[in-house]
Amino acid sequence: MKKNTRQKLQIIGLMSGTSLDGLDIACCLFDFKDDFTTFELLHAKTIAYPHTLERPLRLATSLKSDELCLLDKQLGAYFAEQILVFIQEFQLNKSEIAAVASHGHTIFHQPNKGFTLQIGCGSTIALNTGIAVINDFRTKDVLLGGQGAPLVPIGDFDLFSQQADAFLNLGGFSNISLKQKDKIIAFDICPCNLPLNRFAAMNGYTFDKGGMLAKKGSVHKEQLMAWDKLPYYLQEAPKSLGTEWLDENFYAKYHTDLLPEDSLRTCVEHIANQIGSQLEKFSINRVLVTGGGAKNTFLLQQLKRFTQAEIILPADNLIDFKEALIFAYLGALFLQGKPNNVPSVTGAKTSVCGGVMHLPN
Repeated sequence: MKKNTRQKLQIIGLMSGTSLDGLDIACCLFDFKDDFTTFELLHAKTIAYPHTLERPLRLATSLKSDELCLLDKQLGAYFAEQILVFIQEFQLNKSEIAAVASHGHTIFHQPNKGFTLQIGCGSTIALNTGIAVINDFRTKDVLLGGQGAPLVPIGDFDLFSQQADAFLNLGGFSNISLKQKDKIIAFDICPCNLPLNRFAAMNGYTFDKGGMLAKKGSVHKEQLMAWDKLPYYLQEAPKSLGTEWLDENFYAKYHTDLLPEDSLRTCVEHIANQIGSQLEKFSINRVLVTGGGAKNTFLLQQLKRFTQAEIILPADNLIDFKEALIFAYLGALFLQGKPNNVPSVTGAKTSVCGGVMHLPN
């Protein structure tokens, strides 16, 4: 297929994070210059998942194969429906949209076994919207021996390098990208919103807004030590985390008799300590923080205890939609026929133009 060589590309990016806080949709315009790329985040929105989808997504790792196949198609149909609503709401011209770039929703991520699975059927999205769809961005990297994650760093350094020397995303997991000896490295540091949301649910909340519940709790030293000693933290990058690791390692070391607010407080201490130690290890001066956890005021306060780095919070639209923006950028790179992974980050044997295109007809 002939690659799109236009300098300006309008892409809709879709991001569904592991913490299941909703579907992020971002319409972005990229202008490819000779030696740099500029972008505009034109419109963006987060749509909460209906209970009919949220529950099966939360239980997806235990579904039977036919049930998972059905959920893949249902999620693709839902993505398509929300894209059409988004286009109508912001009065977009569908003919000007080069593609939808969809991260999908991660169900399994086991690169050491050679596979990663994000559902949200691309063909269903393309047929139902009439727009070309690019998805499955991680598989080629995994097949080349990489972690398939994180993929965001190429966007961090192509689009935001003037703002900071490291980029921290606080989503379901916390991950960081930085440069060391002119080489980009990135990796998942530790869990973040996934366990925080789980412990908040024990108190009857969807999430701990601003970290106010955690602030009321106390650090359980024995629990903190059990988490801090997990072998993952001794591994060198490239490395990445998945929900399977949470179940088999993080939650396996959890003392279930803790009060919910003490669980939250101890988890915040663990997260802040692990992130801070990495910022100090790599002598980071300025770190740009995005993702839902960037709005956890208490978590950021505790992080400042463990690092000398200046913590930079961008505008709210970038805090909320940077990942959707960057997956749109990965789609734009795909259309340009350019590599959209970073082997020094993922451990892949070579760079690759990752993704699969689904045409609407």
